[in-house]
Amino acid sequence: MLDLTRSFAGAVCCFAIAGFALAQENTPTKMAAKKSGSSDAAYIAKALTAAPLGVAKAAGVVRIDRDGNMQRLRDSKNGFTCLVMLNDIMCADANSMAFFGAAMKKQTPPDKLGLSYMLRGDEGASNTDPSATKKTADNHWVVTGPHIMIVGGGVKDLGLPDTPDADPTKPYLMWADTPYAHAMIPVRGSASHTTNTNAAPDKQEMKEMK
Repeated sequence: MLDLTRSFAGAVCCFAIAGFALAQENTPTKMAAKKSGSSDAAYIAKALTAAPLGVAKAAGVVRIDRDGNMQRLRDSKNGFTCLVMLNDIMCADANSMAFFGAAMKKQTPPDKLGLSYMLRGDEGASNTDPSATKKTADNHWVVTGPHIMIVGGGVKDLGLPDTPDADPTKPYLMWADTPYAHAMIPVRGSASHTTNTNAAPDKQEMKEMK
């Protein structure tokens, strides 16, 4: 699930060198813990880039494994939680987390207003099938750049385009004909965020998010 980011490459190398030098002093268990800690740090740094720096500073971070189990890596101090799902990065408030959790389980979502940030953009999704995991000839795959998402029943009253073949450069309604309809609002990424979900946060960005 996780690609180590450029900004942590030096730190990872340092951990590896230090581990080799201290191999005689560390048990295998301790060494595994160090590797896990390094991986967690890189994952946290990547996850936080989904949100504006002001939100990321106090946001929590979770990791979800293939079985849907959630591991909390950092507590939230502002109600937002950031995570990496496959190769997309999202930072969502509690209502949005509940909404997308319901979508994953194919349950009825709560009718509460929620906000999510995806300032790295996404790698695409079907605009007609919430459960689709890859593009097909007829599932209306849409790739959207930096954007925010608004969930809740009221989004259908916003008057946004709800056609399957959406223009991702303009606001649109995703999954319009399903219980999981939500608004997609493109935004211009900040100087410290890019549309590449694999891009690493630079050193200044990491410093500001701590």
